[in-house]
Parts: sequence; structure tokens; C-alpha cells
Amino acid sequence: MIARKSYPSDVSDDEWALVAPYLALLPEAAGQREHSLREVFNGLRYVVRNGIAWRAMPNDLPPWAAVYQQAQRWLRAGSFEALAHDLRVLLRVAAGRPPAPSAAILDSRTLRSTPESGHRAGYDGAKRKKGSKLHLAVDTLGHLLALHVTPATADDRAEVGRLAAAVQQATGNSVEIAFVDQGYTGDKPAAAASEHGIALEVVRLPEAKRGFVLLPRRWVVERSFAWATRCRRLVKDYERLHTTLAGLHVVAFACLMLRQAAELVHNRL
Repeated sequence: MIARKSYPSDVSDDEWALVAPYLALLPEAAGQREHSLREVFNGLRYVVRNGIAWRAMPNDLPPWAAVYQQAQRWLRAGSFEALAHDLRVLLRVAAGRPPAPSAAILDSRTLRSTPESGHRAGYDGAKRKKGSKLHLAVDTLGHLLALHVTPATADDRAEVGRLAAAVQQATGNSVEIAFVDQGYTGDKPAAAASEHGIALEVVRLPEAKRGFVLLPRRWVVERSFAWATRCRRLVKDYERLHTTLAGLHVVAFACLMLRQAAELVHNRL
């Protein structure tokens, strides 16, 4: 039997040892399983990393329909949310931090629409883009806490309450403060965050700003957005459903954390 081609997006043995328990929704010997679960996961990673259409799946990976259907099962089951939560705890403890964060950073990013997403796209006047908006919360290490997707017309300040609720649910109500940019200024977002026990702190630009300025705390979430854009599927909104767009972002962040955790475990063995 000829071995298949190896892809940079393939999961390593160390990574698979960590992720397999979260993906095994059925026993390995289940009668309806036709393709290797590891190969299906490799197919999903290939799509997210390289930005291909589902039907452009390489022939030496499982059929696109099998990868797509299994990916939807994983997303509906919350497999990657659970994986991201546990990996975040592991990485925080390894970095000498408490398992649950006390601070978060909130921000949004507008993804330009495509023909697939056009029917639900909105226009972001500030960014001058038509598309969808990703609202993201990370801890001070840049690891995912919560995210959701809205049309680009949504006001960032109006989404603070929903994002704050998701952050507290993910962390067990441990977050006390959230750092935001000047787009979140005002009484309403502060009150919405306060309802969930979070104080908003607006990180402002210096009045004498000239050129690029690295803002304290705020740069962490910008770096997380940059990490996500390395996955070509997430550069634009290529999805018909907003739930799929949000889910693939969770997959991307979970895979980033998975690589860090696998390197950590490997170096300590």
C-alpha cells in the first residue's frame, strides 16, 4: 500500500494524543465508521489552514462529504469549545498563571463578504466593508475565551453584554476586568459588562500620537486576530451559515493551542 502524501496541516502524534478523546463521539469500532477519525480531522485542518472549498479536498484525504458531515457533528457537539477550554487551563498553569483568568481583552474584526455569505452580510461604515463581524474575547495570553458572529452592521458596544456573558460562562465567573478600545466607550457597554461582574477599562491612544503605537493589553487580541488570519479559510467570510464561520474560528484557535500544548508535553516527557 502506498503511503499518502504528508501535509503541513497534518496532526502530529503528540497532538492527536491530546485531541482524540474530544473527537471520539462514537466508539472506534462503531459499525458506521468508514474513515479514520484522525484522517477526517486532518481533512478539516487542511480546509481551515489552506482555505480550499470542501469539494477541493485532496484525493488522498477522506471524501469531502465525510469530512464536512463529521465536522458539523463536532461543531454541534461543542467538541472544540471543550478542547479549547481544557487547553487554555493547561497552558495557563504551565505559564505560572491561575487556571481561570481574572482579565480579558475584547475586540471585533470585520470579514469581507463573499457570494456564499452575501445574503446575510451587513455594511461596516467604520471599516468600509460589507461582510460579517467576529466579536472575540481572549485572556491576557491571547487564548480564546469566547466568540460569536454578527452582520457587520452590529455595533460593538451592543454586543458587550452577550460577549461578557459567554466569557463568564467559559471561565466560571472569574473575569473581573476587560480591556477594550475606544470603540467601546460609553455608559451602555459599561453597564452591560457590569451586569455580568466585569468592569470595562478603555485603553486610549495617547493624545500626542504619531504613527503606530503599541497599546498596553490591547495588542494581545490583535495578535490573536493575526494568528487567525494565517488560516486562509478565515481571511474572508466564505461560509453560508454564521454558526459555521464561528465554529471554524474555534477550530483554528483550538489547533493553535493544541500545537503549543503538544510541544509543552513533549518537552517535559
